[in-house]
Order: sequence, then C-alpha cells, then structure tokens
Amino acid sequence: MGNTLAAANGASLKELMARMGHSSTRAALIYLHATRDRDHVIAQALGHAFTDARGPEAQNG
Repeated sequence: MGNTLAAANGASLKELMARMGHSSTRAALIYLHATRDRDHVIAQALGHAFTDARGPEAQNG
C-alpha cells in the first residue's frame, strides 16, 4: 500500500526502487502501472460526473 501511495504521489521509478530495496525496475513498474490504471478509472468517473452535473440541456448540444 505504501509504495502504491508513493507512486500515486509522484515518486519516480528510481525512488520506488530505493524504497523497496530493489535493483530491478520490474517490481517498481507494477506500482506505477497500478496507479495509472486507477487514474484512468477516476478520470472517467469525473467526466461522467461533470456531464451529469451540466444537465440534459448541455448534453443535447
């Protein structure tokens, strides 16, 4: 959980590797990938929320 939070808050690949004590990028990339996937889901949800908040008049053009 801590490394995922670190990645979500902008930790670089090298910083994640240092935090985990890894010399390979493989494990650190897993955390970066997980946060990117979650970011995409959040962005989609926000897009839908903004569209809904604008109401039906804005949706019809």
